[in-house]
Amino acid sequence: MKLLGRLFLAGSMIALTACTKTGPQEIAVGKDQCDNCKMTITEPKYATELITEKGRLYKFDDIHCMEDYQTSNPETTGNAKAYVADFPSGAFIESNTATFIKGGDIKSPMGGNTQAYKDKASAEKAATELHATLLQ
Repeated sequence: MKLLGRLFLAGSMIALTACTKTGPQEIAVGKDQCDNCKMTITEPKYATELITEKGRLYKFDDIHCMEDYQTSNPETTGNAKAYVADFPSGAFIESNTATFIKGGDIKSPMGGNTQAYKDKASAEKAATELHATLLQ
């Protein structure tokens, strides 16, 4: 009987470990709150996420809010992975691979007025159309 209990416990631990998600999570629009300004996230194409080394997930409604949070909480976010929404698709991409545009006609939730793109050509085209500045 002890063996059966141990097998059940081991199986449960494996199942829990396998179900743990390490990447970005989908934003629950109108429900999730920004971890910096506490506003409800309503525009997922501007959303960002940080995932710490310990697996803690932080959600933000704007790139500007994520940057503020990182500056205010370096001990928590120092080695965190940052994800931004690819503006055309809304899919999360690692921020260190994104190309950003800022300003012009862009109006983001918290005034950061920055959009992220997974490829430079799309960012350049959008920057021209929106009179924005290419950042990366």
